[in-house]
Amino acid sequence: MHDHRDHPDHPGEQPDRSDDRPGHPRDHRRLGRELDLFDTDPLIGKGLPFWLPAGAAVRHAVEDYVHRVERRAGYRHVHSPIMGKRELYEISGHWAHYRQDMFPPMVLGGEEFVLRPSLCPHHALIFRSRPRSHRDLPLRLAELGGMHRAELSGVLGGLSRVRAIQLNDGHVFCAEEDAGREVAEALALIGRAHRALGIAASGYRLSLRGGGDKYIDDPAMWGRAEAILREALEECGLPYEEAEGEGAFYGPKIDIQFTDPSGRESTLSTVQVDLFQPGRFGLEYIGPDQRMRRPVMVHRSVVGSMERLAAHLIEVYGGAFPAWLAPVQVVALPVSEAEVPAAGEFLRSCEEAGLRAELSGPERGTLGARVRDHRLVPYQAVVGPREAAAGLVALRLRDGSRRGPLPLAEAVALVGREAAAPG
Repeated sequence: MHDHRDHPDHPGEQPDRSDDRPGHPRDHRRLGRELDLFDTDPLIGKGLPFWLPAGAAVRHAVEDYVHRVERRAGYRHVHSPIMGKRELYEISGHWAHYRQDMFPPMVLGGEEFVLRPSLCPHHALIFRSRPRSHRDLPLRLAELGGMHRAELSGVLGGLSRVRAIQLNDGHVFCAEEDAGREVAEALALIGRAHRALGIAASGYRLSLRGGGDKYIDDPAMWGRAEAILREALEECGLPYEEAEGEGAFYGPKIDIQFTDPSGRESTLSTVQVDLFQPGRFGLEYIGPDQRMRRPVMVHRSVVGSMERLAAHLIEVYGGAFPAWLAPVQVVALPVSEAEVPAAGEFLRSCEEAGLRAELSGPERGTLGARVRDHRLVPYQAVVGPREAAAGLVALRLRDGSRRGPLPLAEAVALVGREAAAPG
């Protein structure tokens, strides 16, 4: 069963029930606080977590990776405001179909402004801001942008259900005959990202229209969009299930499902075909015959929101992230005060190489205690008297294996190679 208070561009899931799983050893809320990844404060408010330095490092690593693969896939990155005039969301259909999940308007100078519930209206206006030709298509726009949902307190929890969302979002504007190919390419991009993150989808869901007034009443439009998604899934050889009543209010979507270690299912990534908003915003491009044509808008989120993705990664890895995602990739451990200068030199070399590194000196306890304290760090560089005298470090890996002793430059290069983000 899924939460039907779904967001059109941010997939819904059941409310976070971490407190109902006291035996769950990888509850991301508990680990997030123990590992100094994120926290909350009542003065900021429920559903508004803040990222601590370690959590921010994980998030930035994901962001850098996604930006890189999106650029290679032909996306152009943009930035748009986190709010807009109420009229914008009246045109997009959000005000009529999603108002109960939006924060109330703020009045300024006689105008009403709303914290945006979605990025797609802003991207539609970016498309509309310049004349477009068929030669410009497909136009692929991507953004890591903020949006807000007026979630009730009872469904909030950790990072998996929040009120302020940082969404990895993107929209492809293309001719309708090209929409199926764009959907297939988005699915391929999503699959590559999941493999790079070391996570695997548990299933694909074709989310369709249900009854009631939640959905745009245009059966022909829904049928065309559904056919595009269904054909792309079949061409990609992806088995899927259908789910009535899980579509966005303006069209069907493909939800890519994941199951966490406790068996709870949620959606991280989506692809949607939108034939509604291009008409609402009057989007046009000049076709090969010099006539004006209406584009299709393909919505896609490669990894979903930073919050929900981080919650899933924390629980999948239990805090022992792959080296490229780890908050600290290598820690320098001088055996005694005499080796601190040599360990500091290694630390500086790591930082110059772009590695996330720190030094844990003897003032923090015995070597054994420090090794245990940093058991989740992928690489531990132990510097004893012999290593310091010879310009070496002894690398200990998280799995207990050892590399070295190695010359300082060679050790830095090795960690750099093995901790590099996927291509």
